[in-house]
Amino acid sequence: MCAEPRPLIVVVEDEEELIKLISQQLENSGMNVQAYNRCAPALRFLQNNFANLLLLDITLPDSSGFELLKELKAQDINIPTIFLTGNSLEDDKIKGLNMGGDDYITKPFSYAELVARINAVLRRTEVAADFNVTKNVRTIDEPFDFLGTKVIPDRLEIAFPNGATHKIGRKELGILAYLSAHVGVVITRKELIHSVWGVHADIRSRSLDQYIVKVRAAFAKNGLSLDSFKTVHGIGYIFEPGK
Repeated sequence: MCAEPRPLIVVVEDEEELIKLISQQLENSGMNVQAYNRCAPALRFLQNNFANLLLLDITLPDSSGFELLKELKAQDINIPTIFLTGNSLEDDKIKGLNMGGDDYITKPFSYAELVARINAVLRRTEVAADFNVTKNVRTIDEPFDFLGTKVIPDRLEIAFPNGATHKIGRKELGILAYLSAHVGVVITRKELIHSVWGVHADIRSRSLDQYIVKVRAAFAKNGLSLDSFKTVHGIGYIFEPGK
């Protein structure tokens, strides 16, 4: 029987002794820990690796926890975040939560409470992700019109005007949803891949091209053209229905 995977917690805290204590407590509670005492190396790690949760101090030597979270969100790196700080000012708590922080713990704290808060956030975010089909589409999203068809996320299906239905994969669904939400603007290849596959996807992969071929074939089989979805050479694509 396989053991339950251990969640990876990234800890960003400038007090070395506190880092050791937190790391020991989290590891004893069945978690893996990646710890940093600066924002810059933590950002580099999260740009290239998946983590389940970020435990983030506000005051750090090279920046602030607020700035790190802001930069992560600007790069579309979405990770559940708990602020951990000695600052008990209500304004900072409100700011952290309004920025997208999931919780705020003030020092001093008990390690039992810290572990309980982390587990609570992990449970909430895991349930929220249960509906994800791709990074940009959920099964609970409403059906949407696309070039005379109706795309139905919860059935992974396209309903064509001729009465036929066609099953599609998750990536094809993500591509159609992204095009539908970005009509008439140039979409870079990197942007489309990251929006459907996630920010850590390999943008050099040719998988995107294979899925676009599948989408075009499905429309052609049912008498519809995808000519309005055009390649912008050297950049990406543009979707211009009606042109």
